Amino acid sequence: MENHLPLKQAQLSLQQSGNEFLGLFQHGTLLVELYKPDKIDKQKPHARDEVYIIASGNGQFNLEGEVSAITAGDFLFVPAAAAHHFFDFTDDFSAWVLFYGPEGGE
Repeated sequence: MENHLPLKQAQLSLQQSGNEFLGLFQHGTLLVELYKPDKIDKQKPHARDEVYIIASGNGQFNLEGEVSAITAGDFLFVPAAAAHHFFDFTDDFSAWVLFYGPEGGE
């Protein structure tokens, strides 16, 4: 894994993987993925704290019932075990996901 992740390269790697997310960098407790859901965000709450940085597109984000409009460049923090999902997002939507810290959150 490299210490520089160009978005276009990450998007191509994700597309070639055939998955909705792909781990691209890891250091200590930090795991960086690129996430691109296909029409519906099916993820469940995660065991670790996470940060999303919207890489492309826009849509809506629901964090435990609180809804926010999101667009490229936005930062979102999600504590461990919090229910959350993206919805009404554009076809070009993708997000960097940064998991960190211990299970259960910091």
